[in-house]
Amino acid sequence: MGWYESWFGTRYYASLYGHRDEMDAKAWVDLIQDRWNLEPGQRLLDLACGRGRHAKWFTVAGSDVTGVDISEESIAEATRNIPEANFRVQDMRDPLGHGEFDAACCLFTSLGYFRTLQDNESVFRAVFEALRPGGRFVLDFMNSQVVLRDLVAHETIVRDAVRFTIDRRLENDILVKTIQVEDKGCISHFEERVQTLRTEDLVAMANNVGFLIEDRTDGPDPRPFDPNDSERFVLWMKKPIT
Repeated sequence: MGWYESWFGTRYYASLYGHRDEMDAKAWVDLIQDRWNLEPGQRLLDLACGRGRHAKWFTVAGSDVTGVDISEESIAEATRNIPEANFRVQDMRDPLGHGEFDAACCLFTSLGYFRTLQDNESVFRAVFEALRPGGRFVLDFMNSQVVLRDLVAHETIVRDAVRFTIDRRLENDILVKTIQVEDKGCISHFEERVQTLRTEDLVAMANNVGFLIEDRTDGPDPRPFDPNDSERFVLWMKKPIT
C-alpha cells in the first residue's frame, strides 16, 4: 500500500489542507474554463479529484465531469456532495478511457507519488489515450526548485483542536514529510513522499507520450512561469489533432 492510500481519506488530511478552500478551487476552474472555452456538456476528466472540490465548480460551469481518485473515502464523499458528476476509485496510472474526454486536469501536486519516473509517465500516457484528438490537459505541480530552496524543516500547525507536527527532508530526490497528529491525547503518524520532479522532467514526459506543449505558467494566477519565483509549475498541453 502506498502512503497516499492510508492518508488521503482521513479527516486529518482534510483538516490539515482545509485552507485549500472553495474559492481556491473556483479560481483554478475559472482559469481553465477561460483558457479552453469549455462548452456545456463537454467531458472533463479530473485526476486525483479527492473530495471533488474542483469537480464541483466544473459541474456548476456545465461540464460533464468524471473524477478518479485512489481513496475510497474521498470518492464516497465526492459522490455524496456532487451527485451530478461521475466518480470512481482508480489508480490514475491505469487506462482512463479511449478518446472520450475533451479535457483533463491534475491539480494540487497530485503526481510524483510513485517509485519511478516511468510511473509518472504512465499517467501522462493514460491521459493522452483518454483524450480525443485536440483535447487539452493541464498539470499543476510544485516548483521543486523553489520548494527545496525555501524548505521549512519543522513546523507545528493546530487546526480544529488537532495538533500537527511536521518535519520535512530531502531523501534521494524525494521530499519526505512526516506528520505527527495529536488529537485528544491520541497520537497518529503519517507520511508523504513526493518526487521533486523538475520542470524539464515533466515536459519530457509530456513530449514522450505525444503531447504538444502550449504554455507554462504559475497558478492559479496565470503569470508566465519563473523558475526562480513561481510557487507552482503549471503545464498546459494539447493532444494533436492528427
